[in-house]
Amino acid sequence: MADTTTAPIAVRLNSADNVVTARVDLMPGTDLPGETVKTTQHVPSGHKVATRVIAAGEAIRKYDQIIGFATEEIGVGAHVHVHNVEMQDFSRDYAFCVDAKPTAYFNDSDRVTFEGFKRKNGRVGTRNYIGVLTSVNCSATAAKYIAESFTPDIMKAFPNVDGVVALTHSTGCGMAGDGDGFENLQRTLWGMARHPNFAGILMVGLGCEVNQIDFLLEAYGLERGPAFQTMTIQDTGGLRKTVDKGHAIIKEMLPTANLALRSSCPASELTLALQCGGSDAYSGITANPALGEAANLLVRHGGTAVLAETPEIYGAEHLLTRRSVSRVVGEKLVERI
Repeated sequence: MADTTTAPIAVRLNSADNVVTARVDLMPGTDLPGETVKTTQHVPSGHKVATRVIAAGEAIRKYDQIIGFATEEIGVGAHVHVHNVEMQDFSRDYAFCVDAKPTAYFNDSDRVTFEGFKRKNGRVGTRNYIGVLTSVNCSATAAKYIAESFTPDIMKAFPNVDGVVALTHSTGCGMAGDGDGFENLQRTLWGMARHPNFAGILMVGLGCEVNQIDFLLEAYGLERGPAFQTMTIQDTGGLRKTVDKGHAIIKEMLPTANLALRSSCPASELTLALQCGGSDAYSGITANPALGEAANLLVRHGGTAVLAETPEIYGAEHLLTRRSVSRVVGEKLVERI
């Protein structure tokens, strides 16, 4: 077991900060080594401790960034949290491109590989699934039943197939037939239908939804074939018949999908999407920096990293504009925010 007796009881993230983060529960009167600070209140693990007097209205700084403003004077050693901190708008220095620097790509001889599935269109998957994709929320149950019908006993005969999965969502009907919402849904469905982790796709609709399957196929040039088939519940004759027919279609796809074998592929074929799984007090101290370094490493190998959850950027856009490759790119980000 690792020795934790020498670990700091509070973590300072930047010399300019006026708070530190408690690593463990801190009782009143606890000395914080290296800070010449003694707590005046109970501070729960993960919460902040003031390291100097913070005047009412003054910015709270963590990571050398403004994370809020004091609603009252906060004394040295006091607990800093929602009871004495509020959010306010404040100007940000976008400083476009000042921290931009060329990526130090690895030489070809030093680039790593992974065992992936090479698809006919040139893309590479990390998995080999068959997907049941829905055009509308109304067909979600049918898609789930179809996927669940492929039990472990059935899949034993197809060891190179990772499984059959249902890809459902909660929209597709009762929505405008154009505009951002409709376009975002269609673009997402197209991305799933063409995803290299799928050896085959069965798309299931209800039949009367706004997001018609034929609209999607026409908009994105998708063509039906052995590895991409479609059906609707209304044309098939109900839920039970749809599940049975869907099972039969995928059963025909499985032998071909099982022919796929893993082979060595360059890491440049990988795309890493970063999404918040539920922040806590330590995300910005541990997980986020670790994933940032992982993203940097992947990019140096020629791969791609994507900040997939836009709301996580709000309030921190000025950190990204400083690293933008050009002012045009930085201004696009600000416009989106």
